[in-house]
Amino acid sequence: MRAAATGLGVALLAGCTSEADPAVDPEQVDSVAEPELGACRMLTPEDVAAPSNATRTVDCEDEHTAETYAVGTLPDKFADSDYRDAALGKFAYKTCGKGFEKFLGGDESLVMRTVLSWAWFRPSENAWAEGARWYRCDVVGGGEQSMEYSTLPTTAKGLLLGRPADRWMVCAQGPSVAGSVKVPCSQKHAWRAVTTIKVGLDTDDYPGDRLVEVRTNEFCSDSVGAWMNYPVNYDYAYTWFREAEWEAGNRRSVCWAKTRK
Repeated sequence: MRAAATGLGVALLAGCTSEADPAVDPEQVDSVAEPELGACRMLTPEDVAAPSNATRTVDCEDEHTAETYAVGTLPDKFADSDYRDAALGKFAYKTCGKGFEKFLGGDESLVMRTVLSWAWFRPSENAWAEGARWYRCDVVGGGEQSMEYSTLPTTAKGLLLGRPADRWMVCAQGPSVAGSVKVPCSQKHAWRAVTTIKVGLDTDDYPGDRLVEVRTNEFCSDSVGAWMNYPVNYDYAYTWFREAEWEAGNRRSVCWAKTRK
């Protein structure tokens, strides 16, 4: 979950595009104009790993793996910033992350437990040098560990309202959560992400790996037991995030229940 989960939108690797690539729109490559809000694209995990993106748009009625849900101009404080300024990632985590929740219709806990994630893009380095300072937030049909993305509906707006379908929620298939393939819960799985815990306030300094893990373990033990209606025996697991994710803005860990599906 890029957003959390998963993926926190702070990847700063330099990306390359080729005008010979049929998936690339040459007019977008070094564009200084803000991207189109609501545009759909066929993005791949490789696309999301790059800081900028010029993939051609497609009709949202057609097959697509990404939808742009927010665009805007970066704050004035970034006018003279370096292209790879780490503060850009923090801005994106807050801006795109909150927009992601609102767009999908889920709270912070729910969106951390969906197979969907978000990606953000800035102008190309050439456009940045020309003064372009826009950002683009896309919802994508997969997360950090996805080998490929799932197709999205015509629009993903409100997709998590009510009781979301299992195809949009995240599960894991393997003997343990760590290192297991993450799959939609509509597929065969051994673990389901069922709750989250907030391990600190937004203003808190990072308390250290040990304290975060202990807090997470204690909460998840009780929370998963309650979710499973307090059976005599049950297995649980948890995913917690370290200082880099904390600095980017994440304050939650994820609790997993062992299932038999």
